[in-house]
Amino acid sequence: MNGNSCDYVPPHQVREIRPTRRSVSGRFAFRGRVMVPFESTLERDFLLRAEFFANVTNVIAQPIEVPFTNPDGRSYTYTPDYLVYRRDACPELVEVKPAAQWREHARVWFPKWKAARRHAKAHGWTFRLHDESRIRDRVLENIRFLQRYGRIHFPEDVLARLVAAVASADACRLDDVLVAETDIDERRRMTARLWHLVAARRLDCDITRVLDGATELRVIDNG
Repeated sequence: MNGNSCDYVPPHQVREIRPTRRSVSGRFAFRGRVMVPFESTLERDFLLRAEFFANVTNVIAQPIEVPFTNPDGRSYTYTPDYLVYRRDACPELVEVKPAAQWREHARVWFPKWKAARRHAKAHGWTFRLHDESRIRDRVLENIRFLQRYGRIHFPEDVLARLVAAVASADACRLDDVLVAETDIDERRRMTARLWHLVAARRLDCDITRVLDGATELRVIDNG
C-alpha cells in the first residue's frame, strides 16, 4: 500500500453499532478520551485489556469494510471489530468472537477471515481472532483487581515520593518498598497507593502473574 496515495483513506469507523437485545452493547471510555463502541461483554473486556497496555496508542471500532466472495460466488463485505495501533508493533486487525461461536461457524466464516488476513497483509497489518482464551485470562483478572485502586484519590506528593523510591532502585518488589514501614495500617495504605500507581500506568509490573508482595515494580516508560 502506498500511504502517500491521494486515494488512501485512513481507517475510521465505517459501521454504526446500534443497541441490540441479543447482547450487551455500549461505549467504552478509552483512557477517558475516546468513546469506543462495543457489541458484547467480550468486546468490552477486550477494550479494557487493551487500554491497560501503554504501548496501545489507539483502537478504532469497525475500521474497514473488506470485500470477499463466498464459495457460491456471491460477493459480500466484512467489517472486522477493531483495528489496534501499538507503539512497538504493526497494527492488528481484530475479530472478537466467543470460542464456541467461531468453532461452530468456522467453515462458513473462513472466506471473510481469509480476505481480512489478505487485506491486513497488504497494509502491513496483522489479522487475529480473539476469543475468551486471549481476553479473559490472568491479565484481565489483574486489571479488574487494579481498577478498585485506580478509582481512589491520593495526594500527588505522596504518590510522587513512591514513584521516586521505585525509580531509585530501578526495580524492586512491592514488599521491599514497604520494608521500612512497621505500622500495619500505613503498610496497607502504601500498598493501596502502589497498586493505584500501577493502575494509573505510572508504575509497571508483570501483569501476567499473580499480584502480591513479591510483584516487581518499575517506573513505566511512556516514551
